[in-house]
Amino acid sequence: MSICKLLGIEYPIFQGAMARIATADLAAAVSNAGGLGIIASGGMTSEQLREEIRKCKSMTEKPFAVNLMLMMENCGELVDVLIEEGVRIVTTGAGTPKRFMPAFKENGVKVIPVIPSVKLAKKMEELGADAVVAEGTEAGGHVGETTTMCLVPQVVSAVNIPVIGAGGVGDGRSIAAMYALGAQGVQVGTLFLTAEECPVPPEFKQAVLDANDTATVVTGRRSGAPVRSIKNKMLTKFIELEERNAPREEIEAIALGSLSKAVYEGDVENGSVMAGQITGMMKDIRPAKEIIESLFRSAEELVSNLKVSY
Repeated sequence: MSICKLLGIEYPIFQGAMARIATADLAAAVSNAGGLGIIASGGMTSEQLREEIRKCKSMTEKPFAVNLMLMMENCGELVDVLIEEGVRIVTTGAGTPKRFMPAFKENGVKVIPVIPSVKLAKKMEELGADAVVAEGTEAGGHVGETTTMCLVPQVVSAVNIPVIGAGGVGDGRSIAAMYALGAQGVQVGTLFLTAEECPVPPEFKQAVLDANDTATVVTGRRSGAPVRSIKNKMLTKFIELEERNAPREEIEAIALGSLSKAVYEGDVENGSVMAGQITGMMKDIRPAKEIIESLFRSAEELVSNLKVSY
């Protein structure tokens, strides 16, 4: 079954679950445009999530999802809320959804884990996942080690459920490439940072627009929690501390609250502007509907005109 038919969406595109950014405003806009909008529950209380779900329902009648960061201590409460509120699609990250699968299946919830490796993709299929998002290291935020080009085809060959490609998707060419690699659809995060409906300050969006192809860096690899963001004053200091093996407490002190500084205060020098390697492709601010339609129009034109010479 195609991912669109499985989820009841028009375009095979997921909006990335960007923590503190992917709220009802962005999720509803993406869903109304025919994609799958996703509310990121990371950092939310159960009542905050309930409020966002209800707000999203008031803004769209189309399917939307909730993303669960499974490392969150209140994850059980969040699961209860999304089930109570009738959410039918869940994406997951930062752990295994194993303990919640019985409740999800009992309540007809489609479960789609985000995975960085073939090994985890197989495990998720064994658990009963309905699909997986194979995310390469090009993506923004928390990342794995394998590139999208290498990861997606290996995951497609390893599992029998739909695979969504993520990491490095910024235009019609990359969507066409994902299909060529065997994916049934794509997940897009960085590009939606430039959506009119994305609720981040103008300074945050401008930082994404100003970034070039080498603007992002990955920090946290030594601690086992790699994150890709746009390099700035804070991250330069972070990298210096990592390189001289500074105490963990010293490193954490400068990173504490950095995402909130960027997302809520527009402080793009001392905050964390998480974004992927496609930042150099971002040129303007557009409605989510225009972003999605132009992506697939471009992909279709490209595929129809594609000629391979030997």
